[in-house]
Amino acid sequence: MIRSIQLLFVLMFTTSVLGFAQTAPVTDADKAAQYTKTITDRANKIVAKLGITDAAKYKRVLDAVVNQYRTINDIHELRNAQVADIKKQAGDDKAAAAAKIKAADDELASKTDKLHADYLARLNADLTAEQVDKVKDEMTYNVLSVTYRGYTEEVLTLTEAQKAQIKAWLIEAREHAMDAESSNKKHEVFGKYKGRINNYLSKEGYDMKKEGEEWQKRIKESSGKN
Repeated sequence: MIRSIQLLFVLMFTTSVLGFAQTAPVTDADKAAQYTKTITDRANKIVAKLGITDAAKYKRVLDAVVNQYRTINDIHELRNAQVADIKKQAGDDKAAAAAKIKAADDELASKTDKLHADYLARLNADLTAEQVDKVKDEMTYNVLSVTYRGYTEEVLTLTEAQKAQIKAWLIEAREHAMDAESSNKKHEVFGKYKGRINNYLSKEGYDMKKEGEEWQKRIKESSGKN
């Protein structure tokens, strides 16, 4: 009986401790540490694919990628806070709010342009052009290559000039997507360029709806579906 009571006490104490741990508030320091771990893990996955054997170089590149993620996040958060405050203060004066938001967006663009150039300079100091492209692709989820391959498989009669134009726009999209603050925003950048590409191909005489339907038909046929 005594042993049962002791066991019950231990269980009650353990449950109480666990409950306290679960409800303990998350501090700003906790959030900062978790964010640092998240972006460091993300950067490590990228840099690990570059084949760098020199430890010092690996760390420099890793630090550059981590810093890029952190700074991108910081400047976008600042812009978003500014816009929220502008909207709160503007009231019904939509025109004044729009002008101030445009100024905040222009400032954001200026900051990201400088950040982008500085980042590439740091990468180019330690990496080959192919490795830098690999970093860019990894930061943008390889959307460039996936999208380019999709167009060449969808429209089988693309000329070399048309392929070159598509790739040029996707490379441009990748540069901008690198500076976006989230996965969704990165994909939005590519989405805008895909719209441009579709319009271009339509003007070149392609029926993109028909090309898409034919492509899906080929995919089904190749996978053995009816």
